[in-house]
Order: sequence, then structure tokens, then C-alpha cells
Amino acid sequence: MASAGADFQKLSQEEREEIKERFNEIDKNGDGHIDLKELREALEACGFKIAGYQSRLIEEEFKNSNKMKINGKLTYDEFEKLICDLKANDVANTFRTAVSKRENLQHLGGTSEASNEGTTHSVRVEEQLAFSDWINSNLQHDPDLRKLLPIDSEGKNLYDKVKDGILLCKVINHSCPDTIDERVINKEKLTLYRKLENLTLALSSASAIGCNVINIDAHNLSKGTPHLVLGLLWQIIRIGLFNQITLEHCPGLTTLLSEDEKIDDLMKLSPEAILIRWVNYHLERAGTHRRVTNFQSDIVDSEVYTHLLKQIAPADADVTTEALHEKDLHSRAEIMLQQAAKLKCRAFVTPQDVVNGVYKLNLAFVANLFNNHPGLEQTNGTIDGYETIEETREERTYRNWINSMGVSPHVNWLYSDLADGLVVFQLYDIIKPGTVKWNRVHRKFTNERKKFMEKLENCNYAVELGKEIKFSLVGIGGQDINEGNVTLTLALIWQLMRAYTLTILAQLAESGSPIVEKEIVQWVNNKLSGAGKKSSIRNFQDSSISDAKVVIDLIDAIKPGAINYDLVKQGSTDEDKLANAKYAISMSRKAGARVYALPEDITEVKPKMVMTVFACLMALDYVPNMDSTRQ
Repeated sequence: MASAGADFQKLSQEEREEIKERFNEIDKNGDGHIDLKELREALEACGFKIAGYQSRLIEEEFKNSNKMKINGKLTYDEFEKLICDLKANDVANTFRTAVSKRENLQHLGGTSEASNEGTTHSVRVEEQLAFSDWINSNLQHDPDLRKLLPIDSEGKNLYDKVKDGILLCKVINHSCPDTIDERVINKEKLTLYRKLENLTLALSSASAIGCNVINIDAHNLSKGTPHLVLGLLWQIIRIGLFNQITLEHCPGLTTLLSEDEKIDDLMKLSPEAILIRWVNYHLERAGTHRRVTNFQSDIVDSEVYTHLLKQIAPADADVTTEALHEKDLHSRAEIMLQQAAKLKCRAFVTPQDVVNGVYKLNLAFVANLFNNHPGLEQTNGTIDGYETIEETREERTYRNWINSMGVSPHVNWLYSDLADGLVVFQLYDIIKPGTVKWNRVHRKFTNERKKFMEKLENCNYAVELGKEIKFSLVGIGGQDINEGNVTLTLALIWQLMRAYTLTILAQLAESGSPIVEKEIVQWVNNKLSGAGKKSSIRNFQDSSISDAKVVIDLIDAIKPGAINYDLVKQGSTDEDKLANAKYAISMSRKAGARVYALPEDITEVKPKMVMTVFACLMALDYVPNMDSTRQ
């Protein structure tokens, strides 16, 4: 290691204070030392991303050179000197700018009623700035946002701008068009109540597209709670970016398959894994030896991005590799981003974000590049399995419901992501806590040889549990789930979604016994009749449901005066029915019902999804009753 010497003096007082603070965070017992085995963690906390082998070399050098005053431990002075040495040596050109202020984290006190006193939450200034810029550039021409945009250049008033709910609704519709019926958003006379309605609409709609909004409510957002706002915005923006990383939107993705792979193998990959393949595909075509395994340490020198931009740029874009001649990483990143700007893709990252390897923002940057300039040859559709790849509406609805439950990992493709049973077990535990005997579950798989049998055992147990709680699983075995049998996997997921909906309803009704579909139909008709409405239903297959008027009437019965009947179409055309269904779904969500069904489910009278709509509205009606009985 190079001697610090004069380099020791290159640390400013501010840098030393930051290093000292990071050192103290690792030194939990406060004895003024950190264990050598904690060295890598401490270096990363100070902004030095070094490889494992480099960390081991440094540890060995300390051990063999008698540099440590106490064997196996480092004092602060020893640690600071090491920082100077690394700064002088520019280890692997991957370190961050010397100790940026707390890694651009702002620490906030407990900011919601749900937070324990003394709880702190961190928000990234980089995310605040990136999401603000994204909103400014993508929604700047929306006439309803003229008073809200632009958000200031540092994003500091982002949290105030979301408080009336309009902005969040617009962001959702940008990421997933037509999720929210614009007629439902309160845009004028914004009293506190009308703002809370907008925020409730945004949260219910975010849940419907697959966001996890557990423990977030409209009151949290009305206060502009920073970590909740940023977390929700990231989920919504990510969903919008990832929606296009599919074979449906980009058939050319089949180019990324190796010779021995099939369409199914690509469907099993997460969007991030697909993006990594995509980047490496273009790096190979560029003739460079570089490859990526992540969008953090692997991209900090901008070399990968520079080659990628050159490969995907249209012929007339005049994109160059000029950045590679620049030695300073920040300057190089700036030149690279100027090239990205020529493709109109300088979004999400600043030079600092690239050099710091900020995961979320670099992932978003790459996804945006892919969506605008995939640079992949279009397939002719002759690859085996190509014709069956499009995700159905039913599959998407189930997937969004599962993800909104907060399961881990995130589900991207139902049949592969449920094949080990782990997500199914989490859903069982949400529906009926204590159902799963986790000591019977293989949570981590031993090795490749045993993995298959362990996954199959999980799936067998998942089916067994379903039968124990009276699911209708005739003819379904664990092997069907493990192999991703479409019909039988969907049958299990429907049973889970139905059980969840009815369980929540039973809890709110405090009936002490399970609610069945017949009771929901009876409640619907009683509620309509009691409010003087003429509409009614016989069952969930009733063709009269298709124009959505019965759903609209039911919402007005639950919340008198909520419906603007001037907006309800009286015609019987498919267009009128769909317009009513869109209005009905968005009004249900605005009222606070977590409805996952889509407008088409109503117009086509899909019995399963129609049942969930009425069940969610029934649950909504029980909420005030529940509150009153507890007073």
C-alpha cells in the first residue's frame, strides 16, 4: 500500500468528520476499534466499493505487517490512514467521491402515527431529485398540473406537491395508462376531504397495479411523509418502466436466448436479469471484453454505458465514445450522459449517481434506454412457444394482487415465480396467520442436485395446506404447481385471492363465520333497495352487470351523493358500457375499496372478478359499522 504521507493532508475537516461518524456506526460497542472482519463493511460505508479479493488482500497486509496496535482490530487513526491510501491509489477506479455527505442520505424522525417514537427513516436526495426531474419532463404538458409543475430543481417541494393527490394519480396513469378514470379525480374546490379522496384513489389504484401500499394511508401522504412518498413513487415508476420489458412489447428479446434456451427460459427472468443480458449482448457486439453482473459497481466508470449508447444509437444520432478518453470519472460520466441526451434518454441519473453506483437510479436509467432504443432485431415469430407468451388479463390481475400483498421476491411471471411454493406460503400466512408450519418449508435450497426435490416437496405441502383450509383443489397436485401448469396454477391462485377477500370481509362483518357468495348477493340487493335504487342482481353471472350501472348505484348507496350521474352513460353500446365500467372501478377505489378487477371484467361479466368487486364494496360498507361497535 502506498504511504499516505502528504495524501493524509488531502482529507478536509468535513471528510474526517464524516469518516469518523461512519467508523463510530460500525464500532457499536464504542471501544474505539473495529474488527478487521468488519473492514469491508466500513470501507463501503465510506464510499469505497472494493471487491472481496481486494478486501482480503488488505486484511492480509495488515496482519502480516504488524500495522495494528491490537491484533485483529483497527483504531480510528489506522482506519483513516487506510482511507487516505485507498484514495491515493484509486482502487480499481470504483470508489465513490470521498465520503459524500452521508452518502446523500437525509435522516428524518418518525413521520407517521405508525412510526414508533424515535424511529428514523432515510431518504436519498438523489431519488428526490431524479423522481422530480422525471415528473417535470414527463408530465409538464398536463393542463391539470400547471399549478404544481415544475417541481424545483432540487426536488425540495416534491413532498408538498403530492399532498392533493392529483400528481400521484397522474404518475400512475403515465406508468399504467387508463388505470384511473380522469373524470373521478377531484381537480377543483380542493378541500381537505377532497384531497384525501384523491390520495385514497391513488393508493387503491397503486395497489391494483401491483404496488405494496401496506401501512400507507391517505393521511400519511397528505402530510408529505418523505420516505413513503419516495417509496411509492419508485414502485409506480419502476412498474411503468418494467411493463415494456416483455416479449409482448419487444419481440426482439428472443435475440437474447442462447441456442439451448426456449421462450420459457426468458419468461423466468426478472426484468433486471433481462436488462443485464441486454447490456451484455450489446457489449459483445461492440467487441469489448467488459460485461456486467449488476448496475452498481460494474457501471461506475461509465465505460459500459459508453459502449452501450454507441451500439443502440440510431445512425443519425452522432453518438461517440469520446467519454472513454477522459480520466476523471465524474467528467467521463458527464460526457457519457451528454451522449445519452442525444437519444433523449438522459433521465434518472446525474454523473454523481453513476460514479456512486446508485442502484435504483441506474436500473431506471438502463430500463429507459431499453424502452426507447432496444437495438434488437425483430423476430418473425417462428420460435417455439412464441405464440403463447402474452400475459393474459387474468394473469396480470393475479400477479398484481400477489405483489400488492408485499410478498418477497417480487413476482414477475406467475408460473416460474410460484414454482418453489415460497410465495404461496406467504399468501397462506397472510390469509390465515399460523397456517404454515415453517419448519416443513425449504426456504433455502441445498444445492442444484437436491433443489428440484425440495421445491417439489414445498409445492406438495402448499396443496396439502389448501385442502386443509377447504380449498377446492380437485385434481391439483404439487407437481402441477412446480411445473407451472397454467390452468391448475391459476385455479390455486384464484382460491387464494377468493379466500383473502372473503376472510377480510368476515373479519369486518364480525360474523364469526365465513361469508359466502350468496350472502354477498343478498347484501347487494338489500343495500340497493334500502337506498331506493331500482337495480339489482340475481348472481355474479347476471348479464345486467355489463353496463356497470348496478355497481355505480351500489357505490352511491354506500356513500350517498358520491356519484355524479351526469357522467353515467345511458346507452347500451360497448363503448358506453366500458366508459361506465371505468367510472365504476375508479369510484370504487376512490371510496376506499381495494378493487383489483379491471373495467373489462365488468363489461364481460367475469363472475370471479365481479364477485371480488362486490365483496370489496361490502367490506367498505362494514368499515364504519366496525368502528361504531368498538366505541
